[in-house]
Amino acid sequence: MGDELDGMATFVAVAEAKGFRAAGERLGVSHSAVSQAMRRLEERLGVALVRRTTRSVHLTEAGERLYAAVRPALNEVRAAVAAVGELSTALRGTLRLHLIGGAERYVSGPLLAGFLTAHPQVRLELVLSDTLVDIVAEGYDAGVRLGEVIDQDMIAVPMSGDIRLVVVGTPSYFKQHKKPQHPRELVDHPCINWHPNAVVPPYRWEFTEKGRNFSVTVPARVLTTDPEINIRLAREGVGLTMAREDRLREDIARGTLVKVLEEFSPPFAGYYLYYPKRQHVSPALRALVDHVRGSRRQTRSASRRQPR
Repeated sequence: MGDELDGMATFVAVAEAKGFRAAGERLGVSHSAVSQAMRRLEERLGVALVRRTTRSVHLTEAGERLYAAVRPALNEVRAAVAAVGELSTALRGTLRLHLIGGAERYVSGPLLAGFLTAHPQVRLELVLSDTLVDIVAEGYDAGVRLGEVIDQDMIAVPMSGDIRLVVVGTPSYFKQHKKPQHPRELVDHPCINWHPNAVVPPYRWEFTEKGRNFSVTVPARVLTTDPEINIRLAREGVGLTMAREDRLREDIARGTLVKVLEEFSPPFAGYYLYYPKRQHVSPALRALVDHVRGSRRQTRSASRRQPR
């Protein structure tokens, strides 16, 4: 019975990861172990479940039917195991979190260190990617992304305050170039832009005017995949860049970078920890949610105590 359950879990991982190696990475086992488990399962059932090519794995008709039946059942088994685990006084297990690019600034450091210190038997698996994923289909317990792109069927817990993107340049740059008065004037300036990877188009700088959102395609003198490089180049007077205001706070306070177009750059919802409403919440995830909420309360209280 145990082998059959392991085989079904392996099959579901292969179906969702669309590959033996990727499934092995998800399960924490070798590529060969996944291949052997699939072979034994197909032999027991007497039918092929997957079609293998040199680049990917696809389900056969039998595989599609089995996946549709097994996936919900496995979710129920995992929920039952988690419920039994709640009887233990000590939290344990592994939390898998998917973080969209940029969220690591709010998740790492004291926040997670404090959580891990409070719960020494909980393990964290963090996957950082600029690709939006279905956390349920990909087997994550929760994710962290910007609030504006979280589906309504998710519970969202704020991890940061509002975020603001601002356009900046050096004082020396503005001695040689007139400050833009409207975002459309950015086409006359060399800009330092960003994209998540080489196959994705450059970011179109986003603004708001009289309640209407719009974007501008800026001329990219430099295009990178790292916002920190963009900020360093902007400090050297190479051109204008757009970045999160919290990353620029020290530069702005010192006057090494100057904000422009502020009236077109209102704040927007920041990063949230999110997870499905209908999914069983494990004790470890519940503890993480409580920890995040407590941390946010402390941050807001400290902010209110600071002199204005």
